[in-house]
Amino acid sequence: MTTGPPTADHRKFEALKGPFRDATEVTRACLGCHTEAAEQIRKTTHWTWTYAHPETGQVLGKRHVINSFCGMAISNEARCTSCHVGYGWTDMKQPPPSSDSAVDCLVCHDTTGDYWKFPTLAGFPTDVPREWPSGSGKIVEPPDLARIAGHVGASGRANCGACHFYGGGGDGVKHGDLDSSLVNPPRTLDVHMSPEGLDFQCSDCHTTWGHRVAGSRYQVNAKDTLGIDVPGHTDFSRASCESCHGSTPHDRQKLDDHVDTLACQTCHVPAFARGGVATKMWWDWSTAGRLDADGNPITEYDAHGHVRYLSTKGDFRYEEQVVPEYAWFDGTVEYTLVDQPLDLSQVPIDINRVDGGPEDPGSRIWPFKVMRGKQPYDTEFKTLLVTHVFGADDSALWSNFDWPRALAAGSAMSGVPFSGHFGFVETRMYWPIAHMVAPKEQALDCQSCHGAQSRLAGLGGIYMPGFHHSAWLDRLGWLVVLLTWLGVGAHGVARLLLKGRKRP
Repeated sequence: MTTGPPTADHRKFEALKGPFRDATEVTRACLGCHTEAAEQIRKTTHWTWTYAHPETGQVLGKRHVINSFCGMAISNEARCTSCHVGYGWTDMKQPPPSSDSAVDCLVCHDTTGDYWKFPTLAGFPTDVPREWPSGSGKIVEPPDLARIAGHVGASGRANCGACHFYGGGGDGVKHGDLDSSLVNPPRTLDVHMSPEGLDFQCSDCHTTWGHRVAGSRYQVNAKDTLGIDVPGHTDFSRASCESCHGSTPHDRQKLDDHVDTLACQTCHVPAFARGGVATKMWWDWSTAGRLDADGNPITEYDAHGHVRYLSTKGDFRYEEQVVPEYAWFDGTVEYTLVDQPLDLSQVPIDINRVDGGPEDPGSRIWPFKVMRGKQPYDTEFKTLLVTHVFGADDSALWSNFDWPRALAAGSAMSGVPFSGHFGFVETRMYWPIAHMVAPKEQALDCQSCHGAQSRLAGLGGIYMPGFHHSAWLDRLGWLVVLLTWLGVGAHGVARLLLKGRKRP
């Protein structure tokens, strides 16, 4: 969304001309003018990685939850905090750094594309030439901080995508509807973000106020009934379709009749991972650690060139053009936390659960990516386990392929008890789909749900003509047809019998 040319040329600010010894000096220079920015950032979930859920009371956020990808950030901080909006958070048992200069301004405001937080430095860019990936022979040079600082601007898709597109260890791995194809997407992939469409940046929908960004996957605005937003006159928290399109967005009443039941995304995101980037749908950690005959790590690829096995991570399955799974959703997400005992009679274990149902007026039918796999758990305490996967120490799984040591280290670092006995349990995790919105001409047609191969098959609480069948309703319908034909027949016979009679 174009708002006009910038009113400041940051190349003209003496404080930003450098030289800078490290990235924290750039932040100090920024704060010379933007005096309240660091304090604002430190109050956001992007900084704290903590979310106190108002409905469930659970303490969530990246700092606290376990996921079905690499497990937990805790015990793996140096790698995971390369996606933190700060510098130097090396111990997640402690709050993030408190100094103003620890805030990373450039990660969100670089417009050159040359700023990159090195993957193993707890949020810092490299300050010396370093090899990455390890063993590749490729050298990453330190960024030109003065040049980048002189070209800061509003956040764009690439800024947000630097973390949100690459979560879980690679491009498109986690969300399914967020990957690098959205940096410059065609209209057919995302009608809002495409330069051929509306050319929205992320912040056009995920509006901000004091660096607080609207939208949360822990408490989703699943059913916005407030209608069209008036910029500047709301609480800036409505990252919803209805805030632009209202509650009656169609030119056909029959389509608007579905709005109280279906999320907009259910019809308007026909599939995810549509931009040529595959998303991970299965991850089996139980097979990690297998080595070749010479004791070296193994990498295997599937027929499409996607990694299907790594000694460090186990077996994978990648997919593209994935049809979502559907569930009733009221916006509330509950998590299985690492200290919660598992009900092993209910497998797969839900890493998270989406609340809602057909009797709840606040629920809608939403599309989801459902991530499945196998993760380690304590066979005595019946709890999920934290795996220490990354680090230079000899207990990291990716260094020694020793599960007992990696699990013991992860438990010690996270404070979660470990009996020493472990196994692997199948899990699943729900990721709501809200991006990759197709043009209206590519939205689902009626047959997608009301045909014999309905996408909503198995979903309770709804009756879909064309898919569901009721014996009594079918009999009643045929009875009406029969009576209609009898009436037509009787009328025809009566006309024939009375044809020759003259009217008085």
